[in-house]
Amino acid sequence: MKKYFSVGEAAKAVHTTSETLRHYDRIGLVKPSKKDEWTNYRYYTEQDLVRLNTVRALQKMDLPLQEIKRVLAYDDLQKIVDFLVQAEKKADEKIAALQYSKSKIQSAKADYERKLQIRQNPNGVFTRDCPERVILLSDTLKAPTLDNLWNYLSHFYGQVPPACKEQFAFEDLAGIYTENGVSRLFAVCTRYAEIDGLKVLPKGKYLCAGCTEGNREQVLGEVLRTARTEYGAEPAFTVQLIVVSGILHWDYEVQVYSEGDAAGIKKGAGEGVGIK
Repeated sequence: MKKYFSVGEAAKAVHTTSETLRHYDRIGLVKPSKKDEWTNYRYYTEQDLVRLNTVRALQKMDLPLQEIKRVLAYDDLQKIVDFLVQAEKKADEKIAALQYSKSKIQSAKADYERKLQIRQNPNGVFTRDCPERVILLSDTLKAPTLDNLWNYLSHFYGQVPPACKEQFAFEDLAGIYTENGVSRLFAVCTRYAEIDGLKVLPKGKYLCAGCTEGNREQVLGEVLRTARTEYGAEPAFTVQLIVVSGILHWDYEVQVYSEGDAAGIKKGAGEGVGIK
């Protein structure tokens, strides 16, 4: 026996309003499978809900209702499938564009947070709670230069094995990772697969300080001393985020992990991901 849904139940199931469903009915886009001849109440089946969800998803792709109606009225099912395949590709492109915009917003927010922290602590070290971050270490680049910062993400995409490229995406954020006295440029992953070169920076409290290229070593030493004397930590690694402050200029934010076992840096895929 078919299960039927009232207008209110169907509207709730597809996250819209009853009036929207009545409008779809009036224009012949999605008609309920059953109408009570006495009360004129509309009732929808589960198949109707599938069609409603399809219509709602296509609307979010900015497609007009009349075009959606025309496509879904095709007798040729292959034409409908082909149309939905193209709609899916457009949805992926829209998602990618939104993710890129989100990364820019996050970068801008982080930049303003850094400026706020530096303003509040102009002569000292401040703390920042950082989420867990997955980074990919460069296999060749050790420090930023005008040439490699101009299009540094292409370097990291080029480092990813061809079979894994679709599984990787990077935040627009670079830095220097140093462990055992060896430094490598890194990019922050927003999507990744298990490959050599990954590191997982633990979440928690980091001691931070802003610096320039000229006083970077001095500031890094001060942050490390603070970690040891005030937090009892022996950091196994340091992070120096690159803060672009102009077309031909950049500064840094030094970050040193200060919680618990500060030496507890996780590795990524396999054992061969340490820098050599």
